[in-house]
Amino acid sequence: MADTLDPGNVRAVFKAYDVRGLVPDQVDEALARASGAAFVRVTGAATVVVGHDMRPSSPGMAGAFAEGASAEGADVVMIGLASTDQLYFASGHLGHPGAMFTASHNPAQYNGIKMCRSHAQPIGMETGLAEIRDLVAGGIGPSGRIPGDISTHDVLEAYAAHLLELAPVRGRRLKVVVDAGNGMAGHTAPAVFERLGPDVELVPMYFELDGTFPNHEANPIEPANLRDLQERVVAEGADIGLAFDGDADRCFLVDERGRLVSPSTLTALIAARELAKEPGATVIHNLITSRAVPEIVTELGGKPVRTRVGHSFIKATMAETGAIFGGEHSGHFYFRDFWRADSGMLAALHALAALAETPRPLSDLLAEFERYVLSGEINSEVADPAAVIDDLESEYAGRDGVTTDRLDGLTVSHPDWTFNVRPSNTEPLLRLNAEGRDEETMVRVRDDVLARIRSDR
Repeated sequence: MADTLDPGNVRAVFKAYDVRGLVPDQVDEALARASGAAFVRVTGAATVVVGHDMRPSSPGMAGAFAEGASAEGADVVMIGLASTDQLYFASGHLGHPGAMFTASHNPAQYNGIKMCRSHAQPIGMETGLAEIRDLVAGGIGPSGRIPGDISTHDVLEAYAAHLLELAPVRGRRLKVVVDAGNGMAGHTAPAVFERLGPDVELVPMYFELDGTFPNHEANPIEPANLRDLQERVVAEGADIGLAFDGDADRCFLVDERGRLVSPSTLTALIAARELAKEPGATVIHNLITSRAVPEIVTELGGKPVRTRVGHSFIKATMAETGAIFGGEHSGHFYFRDFWRADSGMLAALHALAALAETPRPLSDLLAEFERYVLSGEINSEVADPAAVIDDLESEYAGRDGVTTDRLDGLTVSHPDWTFNVRPSNTEPLLRLNAEGRDEETMVRVRDDVLARIRSDR
């Protein structure tokens, strides 16, 4: 390859699970071209599937990646505009490794690459991304191979059909508000909802594909970005609201009253549906998911398995255990029958299917899955996260009824409450998630832990 890249910058933008940085200062077509070549060398791929989101820089970078991959002798299938789960579908359906150009929920000035092996198997630092990074940082010379072909293939309709095979929506008529946040759900939702027919009325919000995000950031984990959806659901008298992040691999729900639904609640609902299809199956949940999830899975005869936070841990554990489903409190939902990949749209269809099957409103349907009050994630900047975690363990470990573990940071559990404190991988931050049997208990625990975390700041 002819491009000369700064090794320090390359190492900065290759993260634990993907490539991400500012355009064009950190991430540009030269980096994408070198990454395409390195991707083929590391994976040995004969054919690569490439998709991209709606950011202004994405088509050019996807094309550059294809050039780099082709120069290494690989054929490249360009699927064009796609959500990340649509790229995973293409990888699984066609049986090829893939690359998706997106910065997910990050602001407009960012872009990046998510990569996977064939059948949507994840690539992270321990499974090939470090080797790709090192090749890019070291400079890629000419391969001397005959360039591969670059072709196009539209998989959108096949993707929509596959999702509805996994979660058919049948029953009463629904009115659904969807906030795409000017992201890729504006591309995938019309294809999916068109197949649902007249029994599902779609009320679209911000479906125009616009990588400058003119209405709000496409990051629904931030409550401020859900306010428009909440208001619209109530104003329309809708049955449910759905919000997607920029690359549409995450989904968040709003009930008919305009109230936000915890991703843990949706995890429990989908787990119940999957266990009804396959009794006794394993369900994965990460350790900041509400304890209601493993309780419900156990009561339904399933086997809950707890993991660290992070999609690589979820996917690896699903592969090891044969789990039917996995959920994260961040709004990622993983399905064995979708190549163990995450799909915000498939999670949304499960919610619609469950709602269509009952005359009850969504708030009533979900009440049985909401057993605890959650704090949400609270970040605190501290000088020495490890020392703070040690101090917290010393403080709580000896209390009556308390157990602790160090699977990911520190988890402290009591019959009436629990909390997890874990360090950020990239910043001097501690992230607190707490829950209690009622609001008063959760607030008491949350405030006590926060006071101890922040006492030395």
